[in-house]
Amino acid sequence: MLIAGVGRRKESAATLSESAKPKLSFIAGHLQSFLNASLIMLAIILCFLLSKEVYHFIKTIFFEQNTDFQHFLEQILVFFLYFEFIAMIVRYFQENYHFPLRYLLYIGITAMIRLIIADHYDAMKTLLYAFVILVLVISYFIVNFTPLKR
Repeated sequence: MLIAGVGRRKESAATLSESAKPKLSFIAGHLQSFLNASLIMLAIILCFLLSKEVYHFIKTIFFEQNTDFQHFLEQILVFFLYFEFIAMIVRYFQENYHFPLRYLLYIGITAMIRLIIADHYDAMKTLLYAFVILVLVISYFIVNFTPLKR
């Protein structure tokens, strides 16, 4: 008799979890929709900022006489950061709501290169930034050349 009671408790727990699944999928669906809408808004803002950088490129190249090339190089790297974030958002939707790890590594490498260009006055910091870039590049090769095991 004691064993039969344990069996009923397991059945009722399984039934409870089955009845909770629609509620959880409803919540997950709404959270996914909120995330998608937020990413679309972020992509629109990034497209605006990307076009603003293009405007500054044209202005700098054609209309300014005294160009600070270090600042111009920083602007180019910021442009690529915006571009990579937009590309990552596009891939998120193309790959069924999944962020590819390699895009995050691209963004990290580009951000660290920008940091080296912008803040290269301390040799130890520059060496540390270069080491971080090396680690990110090694991580990229590991991710790309390691077969997926699922």
